Amino acid sequence: MTRQLLSAASAAALFAGAAHAQGTEQNFNRIASFPVALNAPEGSGDAMTSSEIIAATADGMTLVYTDSPAMTVGFIGIEDPASPEALGRIDLQGEPTSVAVVGQTAYVAVNTSEDYVNTSGELLTIDVATQEIVSRCDLGGQPDSIAASGDGAFLSIAIENERDEDLDDGVLPQMPAGYLSMIDIGETGAECDSLTEVDLTGLAEVGPSDPEPEFVDINEDGETVVSLQENNHLVIVSRDGEIVADFTAGSTDLEGIDTEDDGALVFDGAQDERRREPDTIAWIGTDYIATADEGDYEGGSRGWTVFNRDGTVAWEAGASFEHAAVMVGHYPDKRSDAKGVEPESVEIGTFGDLPMAFVGSERGSVVGVYDITDPEAPVLRQMLPSGIGPEGLLAIPSRGLLVTANEEDLIEDGGARSHVMIYELQDGPAAYPHITSEGMDELTGWGALSGLAAVDDSTLVAISDSFYGLEPKIFTIDVSQTPARITDAMLVTRGGDAAQKLDLEGIALDGEGGYWLASEGRTERAIPHAIYHVDAGGEIDREIGLPEELSHVEKRFGFEGITMLDGRLWMAVQREWADDAKGEVKLVAYDPENGEWGGVRYPLETPETGWIGLSEIVAGGEWVYLIERDNQLGQSAAVKQITRVAAEAFEPAPLGGELPLVEKEVVRDLIPDLLATNGYVQDKVEGLAITEGGTMWIVTDNDGVDDSSGETMLWSVPRD
Repeated sequence: MTRQLLSAASAAALFAGAAHAQGTEQNFNRIASFPVALNAPEGSGDAMTSSEIIAATADGMTLVYTDSPAMTVGFIGIEDPASPEALGRIDLQGEPTSVAVVGQTAYVAVNTSEDYVNTSGELLTIDVATQEIVSRCDLGGQPDSIAASGDGAFLSIAIENERDEDLDDGVLPQMPAGYLSMIDIGETGAECDSLTEVDLTGLAEVGPSDPEPEFVDINEDGETVVSLQENNHLVIVSRDGEIVADFTAGSTDLEGIDTEDDGALVFDGAQDERRREPDTIAWIGTDYIATADEGDYEGGSRGWTVFNRDGTVAWEAGASFEHAAVMVGHYPDKRSDAKGVEPESVEIGTFGDLPMAFVGSERGSVVGVYDITDPEAPVLRQMLPSGIGPEGLLAIPSRGLLVTANEEDLIEDGGARSHVMIYELQDGPAAYPHITSEGMDELTGWGALSGLAAVDDSTLVAISDSFYGLEPKIFTIDVSQTPARITDAMLVTRGGDAAQKLDLEGIALDGEGGYWLASEGRTERAIPHAIYHVDAGGEIDREIGLPEELSHVEKRFGFEGITMLDGRLWMAVQREWADDAKGEVKLVAYDPENGEWGGVRYPLETPETGWIGLSEIVAGGEWVYLIERDNQLGQSAAVKQITRVAAEAFEPAPLGGELPLVEKEVVRDLIPDLLATNGYVQDKVEGLAITEGGTMWIVTDNDGVDDSSGETMLWSVPRD
């Protein structure tokens, strides 16, 4: 019997039942993040690095990962898993595609192909302790995944011989065909003479003459399961190389999904007969097979599936895994018209008496943790934050650890580097997520939070920026719960329809149930710099454009934050405009009663790299507080701070003339806060709110999970 989780309600029920139990059970929490660029030799500069497939030595003390762009294998010491050590890397004569470790010996599959027709590859035996290549075996084709049997007796290697996606639109067949290689392990490593090839042609309904094996896994009986991703097929091979079963991965009907890349999160779409096209596969015991249904050619079902070994479906996630990502702010809207969250990896491990499945979303950059005590009814326990693009997952039950290898390195765009992240199973509550929309009547997506304001001591409101330009919203957040809960999402409207041409970056209460909103303009996209007033229902009833003194000097980086002080609205301009001295920005005042404008100047820190600007402004008592930050992240981040200026200094001078320069005081360095969850320092600290009780709440902007890990941090600190 097939058991499915299709509705948002059922996903929420599972999530509510286990993911956030407070102190009554164990949860995985991240304890370290290791940028693999630390393994690069001196002088390599900003060369791209990546961590893809990852394995560990038998004692669980050393990690070994493949780095395809650098054509290397890297090593990380985790004797103290909270403080991983860079152990260096070794150069290879080709592209490493996968790694398996037996004892203290690593087996690395390397693609040495000249092109898609002249395919070749080799298997390296590497001594982890000395980092020396012990031997090489010719594989005869382009390898992908490699797996070692539990007893360390043999290896199975998927020889993919992948297709050229630019040739005939990537349609199968494209020769040469792929196959499965099996090779024995002896005392000194892989025994090249024992290599045998298993023919996989003639099995699949899709491209039967051109199987493209993607991933392999071996069960305790020595059976290898092989995914033929593009062929949408699974094959089980015995220890002696005989095919004992094969079956189609089939398709599924998806409901309640977003199918449009349009800057709106609307989960009312459907996709019928969506091929699963699984990538990573893993045995659950000897009777079940888990698949991460990423899709490649014509499919991708946005979830994962548990198959019986006879090919029948025992359980499938339907849209529930994606819905769980939606609720914690990790849904990648720019992938809505493709394959959504794209589950790419699945790992199985038993921790104590509890069997678990870990499912990694390549595009959502999040990992689902499932209790699979009953493989026909997995229960979602947690959603873990990852780096960008989790490619490889590794469970180390003997040490209570989970490791993710995140392949994306955005150094060329000034983004995050590739990271290996380490999680530990701990007693106590889950540290993540900080905010969720779980529990709402309708599935509610959110992200790119760019401004905050406090309603009372337990309630905040937040706005999303232009990333969701088709549906600007004001979110109500209950911060009395852990994690904080979004309880309402109110659409900002103009004439009853969703307001367009907004880039909301600041919100303030008007004292009468409505809100003042600051919108950062972008002239080339016809988005005006403006202030908007909305009523309690979200309807814009007043729009205030810039005066000439500002409009003729405006630049792209405009209003960030808005607050009310002594009857005036104050907006922080993020960066210098045309008439500003370098290192100084305007704090602009507007009086809603008489329409008068004015301003003061604010001194910025001097950056060593990148730029520095303001992200928020909030009046609180005798002070006005601001967020000042650079545009750097990770190890390059230097300035993420809360400053304050005496409220009495906010006496605006007329625009167009000399503006007074205020004095600032740094009251909190936010970098330690941003490292508190053991990730890397995020770029965009965007929102600040101060409650009447004196608590400061700070939120980060996750950029809509676009070239971002999708993490949103929301935390509180005392004001003084």
